[in-house]
Amino acid sequence: MSAILPPAERLWWKHPLDRVEGTWILLSLIWCLIMFGMMVGWHIYGKQNLSTETYKTNPEKFTASAQAFVDKYTVRTETAEKTPVVAPPPGSDIYMIARLWSFWPILELEKDKTYRLHLTSMDYNHGFSLQPANINIQIVPGYEHVVTITPNQAGTYSVVCNEYCGINHHSMVGRIYVK
Repeated sequence: MSAILPPAERLWWKHPLDRVEGTWILLSLIWCLIMFGMMVGWHIYGKQNLSTETYKTNPEKFTASAQAFVDKYTVRTETAEKTPVVAPPPGSDIYMIARLWSFWPILELEKDKTYRLHLTSMDYNHGFSLQPANINIQIVPGYEHVVTITPNQAGTYSVVCNEYCGINHHSMVGRIYVK
């Protein structure tokens, strides 16, 4: 039997493996184990992978929490839609809502301070892509995704939706300021 030609008999799995086939299976298994080990290592020692907590929620409950957060910590408004800019104290829970075709509110965070970012979607699957930091989280309706973040560089960061969500997907952007 050869790895190139099809088996002559229908019960091919009862035949012994050819040396070439065995070599490729062994190489594939070794490569899979190496990649699995690298994923675990990157998660433990790398800086790009965030550990998230995920909880079931409903839009009304999350909206109430986000609105209370915005009412308490708003410092100004920006954009034509008068999007609130929220500056919470370090160590607090911060909220961001994704909905067609915006992220709400704009966050203003302090450098080297830790926050717990709560994310949810009100309608469809959205992506939370923080650029240029290259952090990506898929935001699913009905679930609250909680990420512990510590911004370590000052600047203006763009939040971009990287899950296609409809005709205005290209305009779904938000902002996070780090001071």
